[in-house]
Amino acid sequence: MIRHKILVVEDDVNVNNFISSILRANNYEPLTAYSGQQAYGLVTSKCPDVILLDMGLPDMDGMDIIHFVRQWSSVPIIVVSARMKERDKVDALDAGADDYITKPFGPSELLARIRTVLRRSTFASLESPAVNTHYFSCGDFFLDYNKHQARIGNIDIHLTQSEYRIVSLLCRNAGRVLTYDYISRQIWGPLVTEDNQKLRVNMANIRRKIEKNPAVPEYISTEVGVGYIMKESD
Repeated sequence: MIRHKILVVEDDVNVNNFISSILRANNYEPLTAYSGQQAYGLVTSKCPDVILLDMGLPDMDGMDIIHFVRQWSSVPIIVVSARMKERDKVDALDAGADDYITKPFGPSELLARIRTVLRRSTFASLESPAVNTHYFSCGDFFLDYNKHQARIGNIDIHLTQSEYRIVSLLCRNAGRVLTYDYISRQIWGPLVTEDNQKLRVNMANIRRKIEKNPAVPEYISTEVGVGYIMKESD
């Protein structure tokens, strides 16, 4: 099973380590950033499932990160800050943060907030007309969105994080052509290069794993020069 990646943006090493240890103990994969610039790099390269954001960073204010992320992504952002003024909370939420926790906080509260935003994120993605369930099924191919698991028949298929995100995106938009550019930006963020080589390599690996004959794909077709399309659900 693929674990949810949680980006911890916190310049205090002890607090960062504390949060990361809580996440590991609860089967999340923590990513750590100690500055705004590090956060930018990890947001665009690792595409976390949730961002835990301290507002007082050494090189920039947390609001800058919220504005940057919201230009291209709806990834849940939970502010974890010592700022307790109502104005600070309102400004962060208005800018696009999904939740706001004030320090000090308890591990149980933090984990509950994470579970809540992950549920909201899942439900929001399921609002697409092409998705009316928690799974996708087409022929022998089966994808469980909640468990992040893929199968061909009764055989589990191991997908990397990037491969799962690509397949999931295509499944949620089954029957629609998604352009190379659109897929790349959704998976790797706005700073991805435009030659699509990264996407092509991942797609080749995906087809080797899920297609009987990768040269004649049954599930994911190529619209030459445009993008990819997932066959519609049965």
